[in-house]
Amino acid sequence: MILTFIEIRDGKIKKSSLETLSEAARKARELHIPLQAVVVGSAPEGTGAELGAAGAAKVHILESPELSSYSSQGFVRALESLVRETSPAAVFFPATAMGRDLAPRLAARLGVSLASDITAVAVRDGRLVFTRPVFAGKARLTLALTASPAIATLRPNVFPLESAAGSAAEVVKKAVDIPAGAVRGRVVEILGEKGAAIDVSEAEIVVSGGRAMKGPEGFTVLGELAALLPRAAVGASRTAVDSGWIGHSHQVGQTGKTVSPNIYFAFGISGAIQHLAGMSSSKVIVAVNKDPEAPMFKVADYGIVADLFQVVPALIAELKLHYS
Repeated sequence: MILTFIEIRDGKIKKSSLETLSEAARKARELHIPLQAVVVGSAPEGTGAELGAAGAAKVHILESPELSSYSSQGFVRALESLVRETSPAAVFFPATAMGRDLAPRLAARLGVSLASDITAVAVRDGRLVFTRPVFAGKARLTLALTASPAIATLRPNVFPLESAAGSAAEVVKKAVDIPAGAVRGRVVEILGEKGAAIDVSEAEIVVSGGRAMKGPEGFTVLGELAALLPRAAVGASRTAVDSGWIGHSHQVGQTGKTVSPNIYFAFGISGAIQHLAGMSSSKVIVAVNKDPEAPMFKVADYGIVADLFQVVPALIAELKLHYS
């Protein structure tokens, strides 16, 4: 059996969790084993139907007063109890902030290994094989985990969603005993950035700016462009973030967030290896830079050698003309 962790945010199932569940469903079919999902805490109405459509046969909902808000210690204790009870062959997590926090903790408690930030999963000789980018995306590492369960985090926006006309998954609610002293820290409040509709790591289009944006006003223009595109978010290089032009939550790169959008616009970003580590898996990369020797052009699918302050307004005008 493959078990998939489902993250709930603002009363909804996160898209990255559905992507992870979809890939788990495809691998479960290849291995001819069941697929189950787990929600820690409360689940929104219709969870069984939504997860069943993505391939899950059963959904475990682990409940406890200590699980009403997120805590690393509480959530991992609940997951550990279910994993020890059900003995899955693998446990998949979305590679979100929560998934990256929980997966290594669970692996440590179980004494098994972890495959992190996975971009491909295959079945070879009846076992799961994982692939992840290394060396800032310049190479791919393929690995198989010998211990059971195999625990992996799957990168968002990489695996296609699965939607089958199947029946709703069986929903099983289970009370979990979490000693009060076991939870030493919890999330008490989430302060979302004003006007930020989608996280950059889950956006299907990322509009990023670098040093050449010259200031926060440049990112205001990029925000206007992103607002005209579906499921788009504004990203930034470390230089722009360190300069205080935009918040750290927008930073893409080795010390920021890893993104895999359908389209990545790089405006005025030179293409340092630290930045490439966070966006090189983008499906299509469009680079705009006045420097024809900018390293970003080496990884770009489309490149424009021009002043971004002429290109961006032209794009905005064209989009408004056709889609307003």
